[in-house]
Amino acid sequence: MNKMLEINDFLNKLSASNIFYRLNKVRSEAIMVEVAVPGQRWEIEFMDDGTIEIEKFISDGAMYDVAELEVLFKEFSD
Repeated sequence: MNKMLEINDFLNKLSASNIFYRLNKVRSEAIMVEVAVPGQRWEIEFMDDGTIEIEKFISDGAMYDVAELEVLFKEFSD
């Protein structure tokens, strides 16, 4: 099956299921579909060679106040 049809079928199924997604391109050999559901974010990459890679980010439910923004800049700035 054509890879674009597979991706399109997947996107249509997400839409029909009312699951939020957006498209992104991080690597030259892949199209990424970013899916957001309560407590989780999925990165699904459709690779040129036909493989599909999925990485899931799952929240532990912890919430932080504005002070946590300092941690963001302290730990991740160049």
